[in-house]
Amino acid sequence: MERVILHCDQNCFFASVELLSHPDLRDVPMAVCGDPASRHGIILAKNEPAKRFGIQTAETVWQARRKCPSLVLLPPHHKLYREYSVRVNELYGQYTDLVEPFGIDESWLDITGSMHLFGGDPVAIADELRRRVREELGLSISVGVSFNKIFAKLGSDLRKPDATTVVDRLHFRESVWPLPAGALLFVGASTRRRLEKNGVRTIGDLARSAPEALERLLGKNGRMLWLFANGCDDSPVARTTARLLIRSVGNGTTAPRDLTSDADVKLVLNGLCESVSSRLRKKGVVCGGVQVGVRYADLQSYERQRALPLPCRASSVLLRESFALFRESRETGRPVRSLYVRAYGLADELGDPTLLPDPPQLRRAEALDAAVDRLRERFGYESIQKGLMLTDRRLAAFAPTAGNAIHPDLFFKNETI
Repeated sequence: MERVILHCDQNCFFASVELLSHPDLRDVPMAVCGDPASRHGIILAKNEPAKRFGIQTAETVWQARRKCPSLVLLPPHHKLYREYSVRVNELYGQYTDLVEPFGIDESWLDITGSMHLFGGDPVAIADELRRRVREELGLSISVGVSFNKIFAKLGSDLRKPDATTVVDRLHFRESVWPLPAGALLFVGASTRRRLEKNGVRTIGDLARSAPEALERLLGKNGRMLWLFANGCDDSPVARTTARLLIRSVGNGTTAPRDLTSDADVKLVLNGLCESVSSRLRKKGVVCGGVQVGVRYADLQSYERQRALPLPCRASSVLLRESFALFRESRETGRPVRSLYVRAYGLADELGDPTLLPDPPQLRRAEALDAAVDRLRERFGYESIQKGLMLTDRRLAAFAPTAGNAIHPDLFFKNETI
């Protein structure tokens, strides 16, 4: 029996949740953004009227206001978004226990084994989900219906807002292959540019390419994208009760002023690395590599990453490696606006420290970080700090604690490939 997969994507999610409290703004251009006074002024979400002005997620507030001077801006309420995300996924769970969230506002549903309980028509089920989300929660979703996860997501992206789109096995070549290659999941901006340089502009071009050539161009991911373009994706939808697979942990921040020296950058990186290190401990994982992202004052950006000599989560190691990555790629004289640090290649805990070349050093670093965590939880973040943080109180005040840490994807729109 062929699988039936739905991908449900909440339309303009942050903005839609805010409009529940501000219905008077429904028909005027409105966006949710960070705090411009703290230079966190980027667009996090926008409503449909704002979209018609060409306003895009992750652009700066000043760019958005150049397009639409009358744009209404609202601050984000992330706790409220999480609450609505849980409620929407609970509604999905009434139709199947195979519900896999993909971020806060998207989920895959495998209804293969349960759709007979709801009439047996997947399109009707998708339409019913859209109606119930709209009537019961006041939000809207777009739903893609397909035989695999990749094409289900592609379907939900094709028609917005509040639409159901089918991508079936018999006709996907007609509907999918003419689309730009960048429309395929996991084809980010960098991969798209590399494909275009080699004459691959559409998903059809990707599907008709030799998989060996794509593998030479993109590594093993090239063959994976070739399979996806040809409709070959058998990845399962994770069960609701399954443990969430965490692929990376990262934090980013925009500094209150441009960073003009290595000392400035190291200070901000220290705060980011401490935050990432603490989160890794809370999740009970270690990382195998570190990635750093840099955005200059002119909004150009780059990313660099490297594997760690040994899996760990010590803040001192993360700082050492991320600062080294920055120094290796820095352009002297260019002020830095934003930074992020991401730990990737995650694995459970440290295992047996006696198997490591220098277990005492790792144990001391881990014990020190854990002790700092406990002190900060009890007495506040500023109760204990490295001397480095005392060199510039203004920058230190913007260390990425829970109040001002920003997910790096909002700045750098990081791609998987």
